Amino acid sequence: MKCVNCGSLKDRVLDSRVSKDGSSTRRRRICAHCNYRYTTYEQIERTELRVIKKDGTREALHRDKILQGLIKSCEKRPVAISDLDTAVEQIVAELHQDHNHEMPSDIIGNKVMTKLREIDPVAYVRYVSVYRQFNDVSEFIREIQNLEKKVISESRHPKLL
Repeated sequence: MKCVNCGSLKDRVLDSRVSKDGSSTRRRRICAHCNYRYTTYEQIERTELRVIKKDGTREALHRDKILQGLIKSCEKRPVAISDLDTAVEQIVAELHQDHNHEMPSDIIGNKVMTKLREIDPVAYVRYVSVYRQFNDVSEFIREIQNLEKKVISESRHPKLL
């Protein structure tokens, strides 16, 4: 590893720790030349996922765009950023598990809606209203009624862990 202070390629690892979710390793290093201490992170290199937009254009999947959409939906709601960050990690992991290098944006949108429904129902309705481009109040009412039906159904038939 190249020292960020002097550029030397000689260093020593002082400490290694695996992240809570096991997806990365944090290493504390010390430069053998100037004794500067710095931290590096090691994680699995994944293939780049590409999104097929509604207009047919393709672009790289940006984790930050998903996170920003979640943050906007949860604005002024009692939801921790760490919960949203975890949701984004789960969404990206699910997309990688699908083994497709390209996917339509609606697949990503549906995964985001599913996670938001679990996190905060109000944020879910906010996200859905923008994502599906609601034009009138009846669409909000219909979505809230569908959400209520799902909540009632899930309370009667809880998922097995």
